Amino acid sequence: MCHENAQWMSQLPEKLWDIPLYNLALPGSHDTMTYCLDKSSSVSGNESKLVKLLNKCMPCIVHPIIMKWSTTQVLTVTEQLEAGVRYLDFRIAHKADDPSLNLYFVHMVYTTVTVQDVLWEVLRWLETHPQEVVILACRNFDGLTRRLHCHLTACIKEIFQCKLCPRNVVPTLRTMWQRGHQVIVSYEEGVEVEKHCELWPLIPYWWGNKTTTRALIHYLERMKRMGRPEKFFVVGINLTENLRYILLHPFGSLKKMTLRGLPCLKIWIKQQYPGPKKECINIIAGDFIGNNDFVKDVIELNTKINPPLHCQSKGAGTNSISFSAS
Repeated sequence: MCHENAQWMSQLPEKLWDIPLYNLALPGSHDTMTYCLDKSSSVSGNESKLVKLLNKCMPCIVHPIIMKWSTTQVLTVTEQLEAGVRYLDFRIAHKADDPSLNLYFVHMVYTTVTVQDVLWEVLRWLETHPQEVVILACRNFDGLTRRLHCHLTACIKEIFQCKLCPRNVVPTLRTMWQRGHQVIVSYEEGVEVEKHCELWPLIPYWWGNKTTTRALIHYLERMKRMGRPEKFFVVGINLTENLRYILLHPFGSLKKMTLRGLPCLKIWIKQQYPGPKKECINIIAGDFIGNNDFVKDVIELNTKINPPLHCQSKGAGTNSISFSAS
């Protein structure tokens, strides 16, 4: 694991401190918590009846296949943060027939760790990295009732407290450092967002749902031509298997599939530009983020930003910022 990017935000040049985070390039991890999927877990309630039936009838065959194609990360959440990841993709679920308030992460099967434990882990890391900012995308919400949503939002507010950045703040590094904010929480459930100013709305995720790198890049280029969202959004460079692909690759796995495509995706990433313009990118999220200098390549895209000199002075506003490629 590489630690050289553990404090990359604090090391950015001052000319970038007054640019909103949604106009910078931020590395993220797709399905962040799949490194700790529970091998003995039942299949998620969101999965199809066929998958549940096959897993019930042939668990010795089906469950290992599920694990091979559900695991998207091998680094722990702390290791991902140390490696420079600043967007965490949290798919949150409540197990069926579980009377407790315990929440887990999910990707076909549930994780061994609870959501609350991981939020505390993120806090401990932030306390030792006071100038780093993390975006937590809370979504999926498999099996969450209104009571469980209230419990989760209460946990988020109790754990991060004043580190939470309210959504009415323009999130530049300078502003967040001055106010002590380090966490932006994107929450998929709109009712909860309306009730809590500390929650940001769902961050759009460009998911290609493609099995080949060529098709994925074609999809991403088409999305770029349509134009980027105004604020935060995620470009997903993660490939996605389907049943046909799995049957044609009986000895394959999502990791093998991902690593095969990384060299071409690396070239594509290096060609991107952060910023507010139509074809600019913001967050780039991938699988197995510790491979092929992915995080480093995304961070280095910020060297292409050249804000005008009047925006580099302390307290400069963000409305007049323009960008050009170096």
